[in-house]
Amino acid sequence: MIGLRRHVSRSIAGSVRFWLRFLCALAFMTLLCACAGRPSGVLEPVAANPSASQVEMLVATTRERAKTPGEMFSGERSRTPNFADITVSIPPDKVRKAGEVAFPRTLPPNPARDFAALKAEEIDRAAAEKWLHDHVRKSPDGSVLVFIHGFNNQFDDAVFRFAQIIHDSGAHSVPVLATWPSRGKLLAYGYDRESTNYTRNAVESLFQYLARDPQVKEVSVLAHSMGNWLALESLRQMAIRNGGLPAKFKNVMLAAPDVDVDVFGSQIVDMGKQRPQFTLFVSRDDRALAVSRRVWGNVPRLGAIDPEQSPYREELETNKITVIDLTKLKEGDSLHHTKFAESPEIVQLIGRRLSDGQTLSDSRLGLGDNIMVATTGAAQAVGTAAGLVISAPAAIVDQNTRENYGHYAETLVASPGEPQSESSTRRCQTISKTGPANCNR
Repeated sequence: MIGLRRHVSRSIAGSVRFWLRFLCALAFMTLLCACAGRPSGVLEPVAANPSASQVEMLVATTRERAKTPGEMFSGERSRTPNFADITVSIPPDKVRKAGEVAFPRTLPPNPARDFAALKAEEIDRAAAEKWLHDHVRKSPDGSVLVFIHGFNNQFDDAVFRFAQIIHDSGAHSVPVLATWPSRGKLLAYGYDRESTNYTRNAVESLFQYLARDPQVKEVSVLAHSMGNWLALESLRQMAIRNGGLPAKFKNVMLAAPDVDVDVFGSQIVDMGKQRPQFTLFVSRDDRALAVSRRVWGNVPRLGAIDPEQSPYREELETNKITVIDLTKLKEGDSLHHTKFAESPEIVQLIGRRLSDGQTLSDSRLGLGDNIMVATTGAAQAVGTAAGLVISAPAAIVDQNTRENYGHYAETLVASPGEPQSESSTRRCQTISKTGPANCNR
């Protein structure tokens, strides 16, 4: 009996220590994310400012209607999907840097300096279908971009972040925001997770509608954080129900996914062989995912893996998943959890690729090459392959970029009259010590 009591006491003490560490981590996150005096009700429409830009979006949500004017939808769950037609005003570039959401500090918002709503109207399903029909018909390529936000997002957070991504990326796809009932509170993690499960059928229905609509020629999905679970589960359900995913679903971009890495492997298998091009944004210094890992049994979260380590590297290559490692990027919030949207280079280059109607790794020029061309001025000055890899803000692990590293290194390292074979040997020796190139490929 004494031994049993000691065992129980140790078990209880261990549990208490874990939850104390967890609560301390949440408190730390709360301090990092604290916003002083942020007003609510910011979606009350205001008059347009001629110097500001505008982003129109369709909203599909399982959130319940809010009781406070200017909030539109709360963090509670609706029995049926709701829809909205929203136009967001974005202040001029001279008062806002790319990647930043200029959330209003006072009410009413001032479109000259703040994000603001010019239109925020709830509409029924028939009106939503008409909105989509009209906007796709006027779009240059019939493409749609669906955005699914992450944990701890109020409705206005999701609206303004998506508007920022659309504006800063320059993507001309028709924007559709799929927003689920997040209470926008750090301590509501469990409620938010269950809300993604609650919303799976609604998002699958949205995907099925886009698949059936003959006017929609291409669909891309961008998900962040916990929203990746919702995106992946909805795509998985759709694939199982339909016997595969439609060819028009071209790109699925997983930004900082708060998803169990083992579960992700099974979800990919369930989707079958015909699936979109997946692009994974990871960052090993993501503090939010570090806390999530502790909550979920210390299993790695997909958005924080090291894509160059086994078994991840082999599994990612087998499934043809492009990986963009943002660990070295400095942009983003204090938790290093929003780099994909707050890095001007990343969001703009992704937007250009989508606007060109291409997947993120479907040509001989990899996405990594484009990012390096845009951001490695220092490497040109250094003039070495090592300088190229070190000064690049992101490591791109798609096959084309791996192979094309050799091209850049050859150009930078080779001296006039040097035999190409010698330069190639020296190139591989240099890169293998500093970056993700693989000299055996």
